[in-house]
Amino acid sequence: MITEALSQLTQAQRDRLAYLELRLRFVGEIGRQDLIQRFGIQTAAATRDLATYRELAGNNLAYDRSSKIYTPTKEFRPIFTFSADRVLAWLAEGFGDGEPASSAPGIACVTSGRLAQPDLDTLGIVTRAIYHRCPLRVEYYSLDSGKTLREIVPFALIDTGLRWHLRGYDRKRGAFRDFVVTRIKRPKLLMESPVAEHERPEQDVQWSRIVEVELVPHPDQPHPDITAMDYAMQDGVLRLRLRGATAGYVLRKWSVDCSLDHRLREPEYRLWLKDPLLLYGVETAVLAPGYRAT
Repeated sequence: MITEALSQLTQAQRDRLAYLELRLRFVGEIGRQDLIQRFGIQTAAATRDLATYRELAGNNLAYDRSSKIYTPTKEFRPIFTFSADRVLAWLAEGFGDGEPASSAPGIACVTSGRLAQPDLDTLGIVTRAIYHRCPLRVEYYSLDSGKTLREIVPFALIDTGLRWHLRGYDRKRGAFRDFVVTRIKRPKLLMESPVAEHERPEQDVQWSRIVEVELVPHPDQPHPDITAMDYAMQDGVLRLRLRGATAGYVLRKWSVDCSLDHRLREPEYRLWLKDPLLLYGVETAVLAPGYRAT
């Protein structure tokens, strides 16, 4: 019945309702002003969109009169189907927040999919915690400790190129850490739990630290000019500013040889970190290919 009702709406209306549901599910709130700003519509049109969504899925949202916003209910059931890739692209870039397209534009484009995708219900609670800056209680499964109960104060999602991580303060360990999103089960928002000063992202030294690195064509690989062309290097150098908390992930993703003597000579190592000593004190440096702390 919902599918039939949606088919009676214009494409523009469906796009607005899809955006409404995205914010409701992954941000945890939606108001008229959000629709007005996103689509440039009038207040009356935004009001009609909210009314239409209530008619279609009234059990999905509740109205808070004090803040004049809608929030998701415990009975929330999405009426639009989005892939995890698209939701994560929307969270990262804000792209593609209209209704999922049912037809391709006619241009062949093949991308490599991820082997692991986060559960969208879990992701929705995680992103709401980040947006509202409140702690989470989760079951977390690690290779070292197995299943443990954790309280995390999350503040960012990290795309490592292979999977998505959650960055936040781990109350169990008393430190800022990364958590693999697919290993999080039964997340619960702790809206009433205050966040202490030492748990805030400004206190995360590895997150705040910016490492300015220079990548160059690997000295022991052929055709350095083509490598420079591939990476749009300027004067044979690619300069990047990386967070300490993500530097190792980036260098591993792009197969950058981070050894002092550029000893990694397999063909995938076309880039070399010009000054590996810059990674000293960076916790994620252990992930960088060839790096050894000195």
